[in-house]
Amino acid sequence: MIIYKDDDFYIEVEPHEVPWVKIFTCKEYKELGDMPKELRQRLWELYDRVEEQMRDYFQPDKINMASFGNMLPRVHIHVMARFQNDSYFPNPLWGEKTQESSLDLPSFEEFYRVLHKYLNEVFAK
Repeated sequence: MIIYKDDDFYIEVEPHEVPWVKIFTCKEYKELGDMPKELRQRLWELYDRVEEQMRDYFQPDKINMASFGNMLPRVHIHVMARFQNDSYFPNPLWGEKTQESSLDLPSFEEFYRVLHKYLNEVFAK
């Protein structure tokens, strides 16, 4: 599900037990260094806004950010809210589960709606 899109970026939901979104460039750049500097700066501003909203809404213990691009060789950034009682903590979400989850989080759907509205207001052209 795409929750935000403009001419340069889109944000997609990664279904999981923790809040997790991925920020993609619309144009397929292989590496961050392949992107124009102005676009890299916008990417980090977009990331900052997503992280801020995720922290405010979910109050996580930590935000994880990742950009591997091995399976999908194009620029994209994962933004994940982490909690000490999520199933994978302290491992990465691609790792082994360490415990049974006991999360009681606010509505993900409401967060996606709030994030969509916020980003459209902030980045309105």
